[in-house]
Amino acid sequence: MNRTDKAAIIEHLATKSQKAVIAAVADFKGMQVEEMIRLRGKLREAGGELVIVKNTLARIAFTDGKHDCIKDMFRENCAVALGYEDPVAIAKAFTDFARTSKKLVVKHGSLEGKVLSAAQLDALAKLPGRQELLAQTLGTMNAVPTNFVSLFANMIRSMLYALKAVEEKKAA
Repeated sequence: MNRTDKAAIIEHLATKSQKAVIAAVADFKGMQVEEMIRLRGKLREAGGELVIVKNTLARIAFTDGKHDCIKDMFRENCAVALGYEDPVAIAKAFTDFARTSKKLVVKHGSLEGKVLSAAQLDALAKLPGRQELLAQTLGTMNAVPTNFVSLFANMIRSMLYALKAVEEKKAA
């Protein structure tokens, strides 16, 4: 690989890492191609991608960027998962795949420039995703007017029952 190819790879990775909200690094030594393809598919579904690049090029690409904090942690075989939308979805897809795969070992990551350990990435993966949080928020917002309407309906219903009882008493 000549210098221009390396420079192009570095520039490409640097622009991708600047756009990424989360960068998670794992050791993939010994993984089969089929497993790697499944992992890429899972990450793509979650709104991210998997990048495999030489450690020296990754160190240069991550320098002075959003995920500068992990540039010195690239050792041995590193696969980098970059997430552009929902960091929880990327962490969830990455750690879930690591649990099922015997070869993929999550090492560390970076969320908006802060270093995350493997345990912190696992804890991030256990949080509800963006869609779940939106659904919970909508449910909470919807509960207030629903309860308000139910309360007044019950009050009116009780008053109607009382009036009906008075009417039946007078009719008898």
